Amino acid sequence: MIRIDHIALWTEDIERLVAFYSKYFNATAGQKYANPAKGFESRFLSFEGGPRLEVMRSSTVAAVTHAPGAQRMGLTHLAVSVGSETGVDELTNRLRRDGYEALDGPRRTGDGYYESVVLDPDGNRIEIVA
Repeated sequence: MIRIDHIALWTEDIERLVAFYSKYFNATAGQKYANPAKGFESRFLSFEGGPRLEVMRSSTVAAVTHAPGAQRMGLTHLAVSVGSETGVDELTNRLRRDGYEALDGPRRTGDGYYESVVLDPDGNRIEIVA
Protein backbone atom coordinates (compact mmCIF):
# COMPACT_ATOMS: atom_id res chain seq x y z
CA MET A 1 0.00 0.00 0.00
CA ILE A 2 1.36 3.42 -0.95
CA ARG A 3 0.27 6.43 1.08
CA ILE A 4 1.66 9.78 2.17
CA ASP A 5 3.36 9.27 5.52
CA HIS A 6 4.25 12.87 6.34
CA ILE A 7 4.83 16.35 4.98
CA ALA A 8 7.61 18.52 6.38
CA LEU A 9 7.82 22.28 6.88
CA TRP A 10 10.88 24.33 7.79
CA THR A 11 10.17 26.93 10.45
CA GLU A 12 12.10 29.30 12.65
CA ASP A 13 9.80 28.48 15.60
CA ILE A 14 8.82 24.82 16.03
CA GLU A 15 6.83 25.37 19.21
CA ARG A 16 4.71 28.14 17.64
CA LEU A 17 3.58 25.79 14.84
CA VAL A 18 3.09 22.90 17.27
CA ALA A 19 0.82 25.09 19.40
CA PHE A 20 -1.18 26.28 16.36
CA TYR A 21 -1.80 22.86 14.82
CA SER A 22 -2.52 21.30 18.22
CA LYS A 23 -5.00 24.00 19.24
CA TYR A 24 -6.91 24.44 15.98
CA PHE A 25 -6.52 21.08 14.20
CA ASN A 26 -6.36 18.68 17.18
CA ALA A 27 -2.86 17.51 16.27
CA THR A 28 -1.00 15.38 18.78
CA ALA A 29 2.62 16.46 19.10
CA GLY A 30 5.42 13.97 19.46
CA GLN A 31 8.64 14.48 21.38
CA LYS A 32 11.24 16.86 20.03
CA TYR A 33 14.14 15.23 18.20
CA ALA A 34 17.43 17.09 18.19
CA ASN A 35 20.73 16.42 16.47
CA PRO A 36 23.10 19.11 17.80
CA ALA A 37 25.94 17.96 15.55
CA LYS A 38 23.81 18.83 12.49
CA GLY A 39 22.01 21.80 14.05
CA PHE A 40 18.67 20.09 13.43
CA GLU A 41 15.48 19.80 15.48
CA SER A 42 12.02 18.50 14.61
CA ARG A 43 8.68 17.42 16.01
CA PHE A 44 6.00 15.32 14.38
CA LEU A 45 2.34 16.25 14.59
CA SER A 46 -0.16 13.41 14.18
CA PHE A 47 -3.73 13.83 12.95
CA GLU A 48 -6.50 11.30 13.29
CA GLY A 49 -6.73 9.27 10.10
CA GLY A 50 -4.15 11.15 8.07
CA PRO A 51 -0.50 11.77 7.34
CA ARG A 52 1.71 13.45 9.88
CA LEU A 53 3.23 16.90 9.68
CA GLU A 54 6.90 17.33 10.60
CA VAL A 55 7.96 20.81 11.67
CA MET A 56 11.71 21.30 11.47
CA ARG A 57 14.33 23.89 12.32
CA SER A 58 17.97 23.98 11.33
CA SER A 59 20.86 26.28 12.04
CA THR A 60 22.27 25.41 8.61
CA VAL A 61 19.23 26.28 6.47
CA ALA A 62 18.86 29.93 5.60
CA ALA A 63 15.35 31.32 5.79
CA VAL A 64 13.77 32.19 2.46
CA THR A 65 11.05 34.73 3.03
CA HIS A 66 7.88 35.07 1.01
CA ALA A 67 4.91 37.29 1.61
CA PRO A 68 2.43 35.48 3.87
CA GLY A 69 0.14 33.32 1.73
CA ALA A 70 2.23 33.87 -1.42
CA GLN A 71 1.63 31.43 -4.23
CA ARG A 72 4.93 29.84 -5.29
CA MET A 73 6.22 26.80 -7.10
CA GLY A 74 6.33 23.59 -5.10
CA LEU A 75 4.11 22.77 -2.16
CA THR A 76 1.49 25.52 -2.08
CA HIS A 77 -1.03 24.47 0.57
CA LEU A 78 -2.16 21.80 3.00
CA ALA A 79 -5.81 20.78 2.94
CA VAL A 80 -7.32 19.66 6.22
CA SER A 81 -10.79 18.11 6.32
CA VAL A 82 -12.98 19.00 9.28
CA GLY A 83 -15.87 16.80 8.15
CA SER A 84 -18.68 19.26 7.49
CA GLU A 85 -19.55 22.68 6.12
CA THR A 86 -20.50 23.76 9.64
CA GLY A 87 -17.05 22.67 10.80
CA VAL A 88 -15.41 24.78 8.08
CA ASP A 89 -17.49 27.81 9.09
CA GLU A 90 -16.84 27.38 12.81
CA LEU A 91 -13.09 26.84 12.54
CA THR A 92 -12.65 29.68 10.04
CA ASN A 93 -14.56 32.06 12.31
CA ARG A 94 -12.59 30.92 15.36
CA LEU A 95 -9.28 31.52 13.59
CA ARG A 96 -10.43 34.98 12.44
CA ARG A 97 -11.53 35.90 15.98
CA ASP A 98 -8.12 34.80 17.26
CA GLY A 99 -6.38 37.09 14.78
CA TYR A 100 -5.37 34.69 12.00
CA GLU A 101 -5.79 35.81 8.42
CA ALA A 102 -8.43 34.15 6.24
CA LEU A 103 -7.64 34.69 2.57
CA ASP A 104 -10.81 33.23 1.09
CA GLY A 105 -14.15 31.74 1.96
CA PRO A 106 -15.82 29.86 3.29
CA ARG A 107 -17.21 29.15 -0.16
CA ARG A 108 -18.03 26.41 -2.61
CA THR A 109 -15.27 26.03 -5.19
CA GLY A 110 -15.57 25.12 -8.86
CA ASP A 111 -14.21 21.64 -8.13
CA GLY A 112 -16.94 20.98 -5.57
CA TYR A 113 -15.16 21.63 -2.27
CA TYR A 114 -16.62 23.73 0.51
CA GLU A 115 -13.56 25.43 1.90
CA SER A 116 -11.79 28.42 3.33
CA VAL A 117 -8.12 29.36 3.07
CA VAL A 118 -6.30 30.58 6.18
CA LEU A 119 -2.67 31.26 7.03
CA ASP A 120 -0.75 29.47 9.76
CA PRO A 121 1.66 31.55 11.90
CA ASP A 122 4.43 31.12 9.29
CA GLY A 123 2.20 32.28 6.42
CA ASN A 124 1.60 28.79 4.97
CA ARG A 125 -1.75 28.41 3.20
CA ILE A 126 -4.13 25.96 4.90
CA GLU A 127 -7.34 24.92 3.17
CA ILE A 128 -10.03 23.95 5.64
CA VAL A 129 -12.39 21.65 3.74
CA ALA A 130 -15.66 19.83 4.42
